[in-house]
Amino acid sequence: MEKSFEIRIEATSNPSIIKFETDFFLTQHTSYEFENIDQAKNSPLAQQLFYLPFVKRVFIAQNFIAIDKYDIVDWKDVQDEVAQQIKEYLSDEQPVIIETDTAKKVAITIYAESTPNPAVLKFVANKKLVTSIQEFKNIDDTKEAPLAEQLFHFPFVKEVFIDENYISITKFDMADWNDITQELREFLRTYLEQGKEVLSAHATTSNSVTSKQTTTDFEKLDDTSKDIVNIIEEYIKPAVASDGGNIMFDSYDPETKGVKVILQGACSGCPSSTFTLKNGIENMLKEMLTGKIEYVEAING
Repeated sequence: MEKSFEIRIEATSNPSIIKFETDFFLTQHTSYEFENIDQAKNSPLAQQLFYLPFVKRVFIAQNFIAIDKYDIVDWKDVQDEVAQQIKEYLSDEQPVIIETDTAKKVAITIYAESTPNPAVLKFVANKKLVTSIQEFKNIDDTKEAPLAEQLFHFPFVKEVFIDENYISITKFDMADWNDITQELREFLRTYLEQGKEVLSAHATTSNSVTSKQTTTDFEKLDDTSKDIVNIIEEYIKPAVASDGGNIMFDSYDPETKGVKVILQGACSGCPSSTFTLKNGIENMLKEMLTGKIEYVEAING
């Protein structure tokens, strides 16, 4: 079955360079830079891109391809065609990089960080793990997530939440963090150093939580709901993420002036989440949207 994905075009600080971002990993650990077609022998995709006369250099990283162009064209005239070419290449499931057996082993560091939820610990890696938030309530959810599946083989692991560069693990009460933290750290470090997949190459977005409302969904919202989403994204989500969790807008009722949000990861079921919700999120929304918000209610993800 053809993999469903989109290529997102992102400008950079250098007007000659454009990034073409994917929602899945193109390489597991290594970034590559090619200055000409001869250097790109281990990347059929980069070789194909060099046949475009304006392509000067090609960079391939975990989840994006960046192209540096000559001044003979403007990006606005060619970027959509390039994005389509990349999408068609990836849709055919052709190799992006042909890895060699002598590829260097990447050193991985994992450190454990406490969260406001005593049942959840955050394990932070020095590499990007996923391109979108993933949440797993049990092993049945992990068909396309081999790392999460392996974590559920530990008898004390209750839930797994994966964001860009960290994994929040919820434990059962039977275990104490002092007894299991080192074991989990070593498992994660070894697993990632061996280059094993966090998500399978054909992973769908069924367990993925979009970090922001899709453009289509967002445009369907009323003006107040759009304001709430923007406030959550800009002011609230970063703080929640630093605590190992996630917050998403669910709904707004203009009659009751009530807001429902979804809490995930370390925030789901956290004893202090009610206090944070009322004294932090609710107060902020009331202050920034005067007269439009009466209360905020949380739904645990």
